[in-house]
Amino acid sequence: MMNVTELRPGNYFIDEGNLYQVMDILLNKTAMRKMVAKVKAKNMRTGAITELARNSGYDVEKAVLDKKKMAYLYDAGETLVFMDNTTYEQIEIAKSRLEWEQNFLVSNAEIDILFFEEEILGITLPTSVALKITDCEPGVRGDTVNKAMKLATVETGFQVKVPLFIENGETILVRTDTGIYDGRA
Repeated sequence: MMNVTELRPGNYFIDEGNLYQVMDILLNKTAMRKMVAKVKAKNMRTGAITELARNSGYDVEKAVLDKKKMAYLYDAGETLVFMDNTTYEQIEIAKSRLEWEQNFLVSNAEIDILFFEEEILGITLPTSVALKITDCEPGVRGDTVNKAMKLATVETGFQVKVPLFIENGETILVRTDTGIYDGRA
């Protein structure tokens, strides 16, 4: 057990049976009251972000999550299949839990799978991934006063805006948190 005021961004904790990750915490102390901790937290099972307000004497249970490196194999319709490269154990995760992450998964990509006591919570993507452009409009010269961008489709089907000089078949880096072009690979 730990006091709610000891939580920091990135920590995991259990409160009222729910598993949370701390996104942000604000400690507020006024002259006549106990300190109040306002915790912005993400529910790790549902993905919902909530704000919890607790007094300084409130205790929460600290949670430890495990990460396991696995390779993404293929899309099995309703699920995505991952494999541990050392034990060859395969697991399936429902597509509905990985809607955003699917945009950046390519075959044989090494991914960290998050576990909590044998329960699969999701995956952790790297900051940026290298993806090959499959369809891209040709660059048009002209209005380059502003940062000129065009739409390109990468191998996963995700569309991203890229600079005019990027051409079809090139490999680019895409940020996994925002989905924005990050440079050439």
